[in-house]
Amino acid sequence: MSEAIQVIDASHSQEIPIVEGIGNAKVVIWPGTGAFHRTFQLITLGENSKTVQLCHPKSDAAYYVIKGQGVVIDIGTGESQELSEGGMVHIDASDRYQFVASSAGMKFVGGPCPADESLYASLSK
Repeated sequence: MSEAIQVIDASHSQEIPIVEGIGNAKVVIWPGTGAFHRTFQLITLGENSKTVQLCHPKSDAAYYVIKGQGVVIDIGTGESQELSEGGMVHIDASDRYQFVASSAGMKFVGGPCPADESLYASLSK
């Protein structure tokens, strides 16, 4: 396998249907761009919007908050952790979780590592 550097324009990225309410989730780095060991979604949640419940059976996930604030909920325990600009969260493989934005909304980046192919089933490669 040859290694190469790619510059990817997120403004032309495909979206995955993981946002409930206002916002979107753009897939930036994923198997369709040749990345199998790391993925990267740019997720924007509008005021009080949320993601669907997420779970990656074979992948940990990590996210970084670019702006805004909200919470990440551990669906299994019901516990939540506040998130704000500059914050990061790590999710263990098989944990079910959900992000919920505050009234300020929230923009964050990240995703499962290695790739969780089920997230991308609706996308064209």
